[in-house]
Amino acid sequence: MRHSEFDRAVADEFGAGGAALVSDLVLSAVGNRTAREALSAGVPPREVWYALCAETDVPVSRRHGAGRLDPRR
Repeated sequence: MRHSEFDRAVADEFGAGGAALVSDLVLSAVGNRTAREALSAGVPPREVWYALCAETDVPVSRRHGAGRLDPRR
């Protein structure tokens, strides 16, 4: 997962509230940091995405492949 895919996944899953979650919600799975802090510290976006999903109870069915663009036709 790339940073752009992380951003897209957050927007798709959480809508307008996603930015607040990324900035404010502390995630124990990435060292008690916010998603923004974890990304800035070099934690891979996929790891941060999974931590955010686990913390906010996103169903497993919506965690994998999130943020990817639809394939070109």
